[in-house]
Amino acid sequence: MAQIESLSQELFLSSSPHIASKVPAKALMCNVLIALAPVTVFGVVIFGLPALLNIVVSIVTAVVAESLFRCVTKQDVRATDLSAVVTGLLLALVLPPTTPLWMTALGAVFAVVVAKEFFGGLGANVFNPALIGRAFLLMSFPAALNTWARPTGFAHSFADAVTGPTPLDIFKQTKGLAADKIAAVGANFADTVAFAGKALAPSADYGATLKALFIGVHGGCIGESSIALILIGCIFLLITKTIDWRAPVSMAVGACILSLILRMDPLFSLLSGGLIFGAVFMATDYVSAPLTPTGKLIFGCGAGIIAVLIRKFGAYPEGVSYGILIMNAATPFLNKLLPKKYGTVAKPKGAAK
Repeated sequence: MAQIESLSQELFLSSSPHIASKVPAKALMCNVLIALAPVTVFGVVIFGLPALLNIVVSIVTAVVAESLFRCVTKQDVRATDLSAVVTGLLLALVLPPTTPLWMTALGAVFAVVVAKEFFGGLGANVFNPALIGRAFLLMSFPAALNTWARPTGFAHSFADAVTGPTPLDIFKQTKGLAADKIAAVGANFADTVAFAGKALAPSADYGATLKALFIGVHGGCIGESSIALILIGCIFLLITKTIDWRAPVSMAVGACILSLILRMDPLFSLLSGGLIFGAVFMATDYVSAPLTPTGKLIFGCGAGIIAVLIRKFGAYPEGVSYGILIMNAATPFLNKLLPKKYGTVAKPKGAAK
């Protein structure tokens, strides 16, 4: 009897904040998967079988790797929370469709095991797991991760894939010219950007260039090309209150302001590469982004600025991944600098002090 009483009075300690939500993690992950569905389908349609295989391999490997790791370490297997599925899908969508399948699998293992489970699992990771997986592959296999395929459709296989530069590659080659000048540099851009199934002419005007980039039928990562579909997913996540608007908006604003300062075309900066995709689906991560509204604004603005700096002065044409990861490292500092007080009730306006 005494033993039962001692158990009932046992204290359970855990680190703050001690908050709970009626929305389960699985529901949030389902919302993210729904928001990613349009860009996923679009990527498979324009890049074909290689894109589909990379997506399937990444998701399956992420789920299996997480389950095996948790079995080996004698932890509960929680594949049903769909976090590994989301990580695998996000990783695949930020990879070129020509990525060898074994590299994709290796990146998925690194993302879920090293970047997430080594830190304690869901809710304890410091960095965004999918971006860590991409960064690992980019550092290990830079040639493969910078080989791009032109949109060819589902009928083509790996052997049929035709490589070509992305808009950001051409931006790098032309040393940051404005989009209207990029559109006139020659056949490279005409081969890269297409609208309504027809390649733009080398003399395509500025508006047509931006329109093509917005629709997204051009070379690049599997899920980053169509800004229109990414924004549809963003609207869904905002309506369902799955994400907060501050980090995505501040990231876009920060990128635009610095682009103007550096005399780069701000619209081209937004519509090309993975800036919008990263702002919507990566910078809004619950775990690796700040908790406070002000922290989210600083986080997003910093990620956008770093991304543009890498695009302009770095060796790689794209800097979104590293911009977000660097700000992930600053998240604990931002949470400490701008703490959010839990358990307090704000006094109504006009109340006596």
